[in-house]
Amino acid sequence: MRAVLQRVRRGRVSVEDRCVAEIGPGMVILLGIGPRDGEAQARHLVEKIANLRIYEDEAGKMNRSLLETGGQAIVVSQFTLYADTRKGRRPSFTEAALPEVARPLVERFAELLRLQGVPTQTGEFGAHMLVEIENDGPVTIVLEDED
Repeated sequence: MRAVLQRVRRGRVSVEDRCVAEIGPGMVILLGIGPRDGEAQARHLVEKIANLRIYEDEAGKMNRSLLETGGQAIVVSQFTLYADTRKGRRPSFTEAALPEVARPLVERFAELLRLQGVPTQTGEFGAHMLVEIENDGPVTIVLEDED
């Protein structure tokens, strides 16, 4: 499981000119699912993300978490995080989980974030999405949890 976290002032996801998710301050999470990922990887990453100290405290130091700031999240499924570009010029996505595996795990990931206390919305699985990110900092973190 791979996640790209972007600390945002605001984030928005649209599908065919229709807004499907919109948040103020918080985090946009681009989430890639691998074929061997499951509940354990989702739980581990959710715990890490909810408590990762990437928000400033009163002294301007990154010392507060998403939970501590009351921030929101948008989870966007992104199989392209598993692109293999070692050969040729066209990426291969054979290391990304199949949709029937990835979809329920993305939904479970978002549910686990909500259970942690993070108000969480999602993009639309499998759709062509326009993801608007007003990156704050900019702060972008890459996390990976694989067996």
